[in-house]
Amino acid sequence: MQQLYGIRADFDADTIVVYQAYAPAVADAALAAGRFVAPFSFGRMTWIKPSFRWLMHRSTWARKPGQERVLAVRITRAGWEEALGRAVLTTGDPALLARAEVHVQWDPERSLRGAALNHYSIQVGVGRTLIRTFAEEWITGVTDLTPQVRRIAGLLQQGRTAQAQRLLPPERPYPLPRPLAARLGAGG
Repeated sequence: MQQLYGIRADFDADTIVVYQAYAPAVADAALAAGRFVAPFSFGRMTWIKPSFRWLMHRSTWARKPGQERVLAVRITRAGWEEALGRAVLTTGDPALLARAEVHVQWDPERSLRGAALNHYSIQVGVGRTLIRTFAEEWITGVTDLTPQVRRIAGLLQQGRTAQAQRLLPPERPYPLPRPLAARLGAGG
């Protein structure tokens, strides 16, 4: 049985993949440097998502202005769990949220066609105080998934859902430490 609130991701023993969509200038600079550099904004919160399908819904399959390029950002699991350890739920105490370094919200997971599903995916907002740590210490690699995204979107438009499904990045339940899961409302 699938958990109502759970993290599903592409991960290995040391790293986890999160997805982000950017304008070409930001994506090109990040790909060249292997991490985020200008014109990436270090002055505002950046949202990272381990759910590929949720980002496809958010970016309209890389067709939304300013989100035309989809990046798979591989970060350390230690960094990921550090961020989650500093997080405050967006549905929690507004005063705590205002001071939080990291925001967490749970949004309905999405089908390939964008329909809301009956379980939730995590979205993590890394705040200004941790942005440089995220960009300079946690990131181990950046990959451009835009060609893959366009291929999947094309297959979906042609009604070839099974083929599109096979091109999705692998995602499986992420083993969040119990205290962290309880704090974030995961697992229920």
